[in-house]
Amino acid sequence: MGVAHAALDRLMALAGHGYPEFVTIQTDAPALKTRFYADEAAAAAIAAGAALAADIWTLRTGERQSVSVNSREAGAGLVGFMHQKFDDASRAPEMRGQLDAARTAASGFHETRDGRYVFLHPSFPESTKRLLRVLDCPDEPVAVKAAVAKWDGIDFENTVASAGACAGLARTPEEWDRSEQGRVLATRPVVEITKIADSPPEAFRKQGDSPLSSVRVLDLTRVLAGPTCARTLAQFGAEAMVISSPSLPSVPFFVTDTGHGKLAAFIDLTTQAGRDRLGELVREGDVFSQGYRQGSLERLGFGPIDLARMRPGIICTAINCYGHEGPWHARPGWEQLGQTVTGMAVVHGGDEGPKLQPGAVTDYTTGFLAAFGTMVALQRRALYGGSYLVRVSLAQTATWLMGLGVADEERLLNARQPSESEIKAYSMRSETGFGAVTHLRPPVQMSRTPARWSRGVVPLGTHPPVWTDRA
Repeated sequence: MGVAHAALDRLMALAGHGYPEFVTIQTDAPALKTRFYADEAAAAAIAAGAALAADIWTLRTGERQSVSVNSREAGAGLVGFMHQKFDDASRAPEMRGQLDAARTAASGFHETRDGRYVFLHPSFPESTKRLLRVLDCPDEPVAVKAAVAKWDGIDFENTVASAGACAGLARTPEEWDRSEQGRVLATRPVVEITKIADSPPEAFRKQGDSPLSSVRVLDLTRVLAGPTCARTLAQFGAEAMVISSPSLPSVPFFVTDTGHGKLAAFIDLTTQAGRDRLGELVREGDVFSQGYRQGSLERLGFGPIDLARMRPGIICTAINCYGHEGPWHARPGWEQLGQTVTGMAVVHGGDEGPKLQPGAVTDYTTGFLAAFGTMVALQRRALYGGSYLVRVSLAQTATWLMGLGVADEERLLNARQPSESEIKAYSMRSETGFGAVTHLRPPVQMSRTPARWSRGVVPLGTHPPVWTDRA
């Protein structure tokens, strides 16, 4: 059994299922040049979600179908935001410019006084200010390098975390395993699915032509992992609504990549009226997916237990960087930090020093895993009833992915980026709120219910915060 198939087998075991013989994973030369089996891990996560979607379709209709995933297409999807082409040529530099504007001198790997390396992630503007306050220097390359060099690595990491900013010490996998947070995650599966309250079974509605037709998903997430979860549920027919606020920063280049199939509404959760409106959406919904720092939504009355009381049968999906328990559970974090602290960057960089992989391998893959876990919970709700909590994290995904093995030099030599013709085959064209866009299609083929998005991506806040009529 190959790496992708073994990974799929383990994921299906988490769902209480055997290996899905109706699923085919086609593997070829890696699309990403990395020391890990990133393509295969993404393909397995995608295939696991599609297998659950197919099972849900069988539960709804009695019909069975076959599923196929290509590992190179899955690998291409790990840099999906780079494969967008706007018919309005002026849009591309605008979007890329906004992405580049987020980069500052306070970004990337820097050497510390004790010879270690830390990765600085400026995140959004306010976090950048907090990071520069810790550094106590201007946002200039030479100044940042000199400021970091005054610190020991672990002290800098802890001080930045205390300031509410983002940085991570480049650890080896062994150091991560020995750390308190690493030990906590070692006791948890890559996808946690827990029943948190009782409620009657809710059968899937028979109307609709997709596995998740009539399932409503609230998406309170930003930047890749969380949005990828809701985008994946939308490709299987769910009505997804991304909830954001005009006061929250975003990266439009990522919005256009992950917003396919979604309604997009603004709600100000700092007001009672906004919280009331969200509560009404929750009571009429099925899935509440969020990526807020732990404790934030609880303080507003939208923690998992609050949601289960508000809407018995709700599926609460929680996504963060470092895991939902342990001393780091409330630390803010991002893809690059998930790779850095768990040992991925050290292994991938080898003798050259820590280096990030050429793709958002934990971000997108965590999104696929979150969608898989959400569908497991929806299936259990249909069969047995209950409200469920689904938890995933970038660091847990990284640990799981590293557990699939380290690639040898031959694999690195065989890796090749997808050709222009391959990307064309993996792509589709949509009319969107940003004009016509050519972008990657859903990365899975299903024989009876083709994965598709029923609406094109739109700018955040386009729609009123109201569900459409349920069929």
